[in-house]
Amino acid sequence: MAALQDRMEVRADLPATGGWQRCGDLLADPARFDVWRKLLGEWLRDGFGEAPDRTTAGFVMSWYLHVPAFTGALLLHHERRVPMLRPGELAFRLCADRPHPEGVAVLGDEFYCLPGDPDADRPEATVVADERALAAVLRARYTAHAAQFVQAYAPLSRLGRRMLWAAATDALDSTLWWAGMYAGDEEAGVADAQLVLDEHYPPLTASTRLRQTEDGWARRRESCCFSYLLPEQPLCEGCPRTCRR
Repeated sequence: MAALQDRMEVRADLPATGGWQRCGDLLADPARFDVWRKLLGEWLRDGFGEAPDRTTAGFVMSWYLHVPAFTGALLLHHERRVPMLRPGELAFRLCADRPHPEGVAVLGDEFYCLPGDPDADRPEATVVADERALAAVLRARYTAHAAQFVQAYAPLSRLGRRMLWAAATDALDSTLWWAGMYAGDEEAGVADAQLVLDEHYPPLTASTRLRQTEDGWARRRESCCFSYLLPEQPLCEGCPRTCRR
């Protein structure tokens, strides 16, 4: 957990100060995404001289989806629990130097867990039979949140729904992998991704895309972040524009 905390703050309350915002507030008022994209555009122009609309749309798409995905992956890996992941019960804070989420807050008390969980008898707990059932809960809770994001963000960003669901798939698959890797057990993260995305579960666009290579584990993306539209920036490794399916 400490290694992950070095990359993103995780807390269970919502401070009154510090720029925290609930996911539910953004989804209820999608114009807030335009404010976020404007901040990102300023940051990109400072660093690259340009801020293409598709690039700001792609970055915000990926960054937002990583909030529920990271939260679910983190708690599955470390606690074998799944929070409800409702938009009103998740919040995040943007970094001051680069407008990406650097902290998440899990605000709800309800969770799903396994029979052996030390808090399984609490009224907030819903006990499921085994890890496969817990994986199914994570898919369902995350997909429900992602569906609300797709509904809110598609008209604003003018990104296709296939692209948005591909990004949702990328966020879940990659954060399951990273949760293990950052905690020092990459194989456990890969196993979690293979458990949760063992096959294709529409509207997610694919099963896990993790694969073993000569250099270790790698992943082919389902979506494009459009960073290649920035001056002198190459296509990302694993970009679907260059990788065969």
